Amino acid sequence: MAAVPTVPQVQTVDQPDTGRLPDDTPRGRILAIVVAMVLLSEVTAFQLTMVGASLQKITTTFSHVGADINWAVIISGIVGAATTPILGKLSDVWGKKRIFLVCGIFFLVGCLLDAITSNWWVFLAGRGLQAFTVVMMVISYGLIRDLLPRNYIPVALGVVAGGVGFSSLIGPVVAGLLVDNFDWRAMFWFLAGYAVVTMVAFLLIVPESKLRVRQRIRPFGILALSVGTLLVLIYVDKGQDWGWGKPATLAWLIAGLILVAAFPLIESRSSAPIMDMKLLRSPKVGLTLLLMFFGGAVLAVNPTATGYMTQTPDQDGLKQTIVAQIVAQAHQTAGVTLPASAVHVTLHPGYHYGNGFTLLGFALHITIMTGIAGLVFGVIGGMLARRIGARILAIVACVITGAVAAGSAVAITHYSWVTFAILAGVFGIGFAFFYTAGSVLIVDGLPADQQGIGSGMLGVTMGLSSAIGTAILAAFQSANPLTAHIEVMGRTIDQPIPQVFGDRGYTLSFWFMAATVVVALLIAVFMRHGRRPSTAGIIVP
Repeated sequence: MAAVPTVPQVQTVDQPDTGRLPDDTPRGRILAIVVAMVLLSEVTAFQLTMVGASLQKITTTFSHVGADINWAVIISGIVGAATTPILGKLSDVWGKKRIFLVCGIFFLVGCLLDAITSNWWVFLAGRGLQAFTVVMMVISYGLIRDLLPRNYIPVALGVVAGGVGFSSLIGPVVAGLLVDNFDWRAMFWFLAGYAVVTMVAFLLIVPESKLRVRQRIRPFGILALSVGTLLVLIYVDKGQDWGWGKPATLAWLIAGLILVAAFPLIESRSSAPIMDMKLLRSPKVGLTLLLMFFGGAVLAVNPTATGYMTQTPDQDGLKQTIVAQIVAQAHQTAGVTLPASAVHVTLHPGYHYGNGFTLLGFALHITIMTGIAGLVFGVIGGMLARRIGARILAIVACVITGAVAAGSAVAITHYSWVTFAILAGVFGIGFAFFYTAGSVLIVDGLPADQQGIGSGMLGVTMGLSSAIGTAILAAFQSANPLTAHIEVMGRTIDQPIPQVFGDRGYTLSFWFMAATVVVALLIAVFMRHGRRPSTAGIIVP
């Protein structure tokens, strides 16, 4: 690892013994610890990028769920938000390394379930178990702070963020090779094997933090927040089908809002809150979490929507597929050889996107751009945070991701995969800077004994942001279905086309994401935290 300049000297408060490695620790050992930590924590980003890119292919088994296939991603955000603060606190009580490995076991069980099931609800249960690893990245921030010499902390945090770029680069390629040559279940067998190998490496290489905080855990507040958010997202997702204003539909929304509103009341009255309300009221923490909430949704929506669009066949290809299916059905059921010219198909409302990429084709044309940019600029972001502060990174990230979302909305009606590949590359810079900025802002804003709580709050925020963004995408898709008007020798039928949606569904999703990023940008511009170079977790009294 390259030499790094010393962190600016500041007056500090007393720091507890965390088992930090001495400054003269060989760089090879520091590198090995960071790499082992990143490789295991990357199972979270791996499963999100692989599954998100594969949704259009997974629908071959679960075609009956329609746009609800997005719940394969949404459930990760909800479960991750519920478990992250609890596991984050447990990591301070029982040890960060121990909780890391426990989460890996949950992930392994979830992958095995998904590898063998054809039941939609069992599949979702497996996805929920895999979401226990969401806390790994959060705990890794604390482990880096506890174990590494301070000069290496900002860069190491950037490497963690850059690891997300590595997953974006490698994940869809691996998924494409497996899904295109076998089926989508092979992806989960691979993830299970990867988890086993990286857990062994982590166990052998990474030391345990000595930091322990004696505290009780009362999860009622965070459970109210997570269940409430789940009910609200069900309303957002199913409102189009159930009727937005019907009493039975509104009941989901009202119950969810009541539970969400109860969250701060429960936490403020709890003797052992999962999320410390005093920390939330601190501008350093509260504004950072608001920034990550409003700016984080686009990080899930943009790659998911792009994956849908590029893997969908274009209009002419879809029409030819429908005609071929009707001709084959007529021959199979009635023994009639029906000429293709006798079948006329019109699509309503029609769409402009679509390449019909295989999953591997999507990876090699689109996500490789995001991955390369994220891998490089994650490390650069850590270096910049050490020199100019994390706030500038957050501002640049918001400008980039907001511009990409707006550009994607405009580009749909003039669709070209080359345009979206360029946007994907620029997007990779933005998400790498955004993840780095968030982790550095949290680490610099909290003392060591509150790192688990603060990192847990960050995990909750990012999980909810991802889930809400994906649910909004699903709602816009459901509100803009595609129907094929089919005429065969004077007879007509209107047939809905599953998993293909009108342009408007994606255009509205991208514009909505651009609007949320504008809110995040305003927060970053006016926040005072992060204006100085990163202090690597040294808190100024």
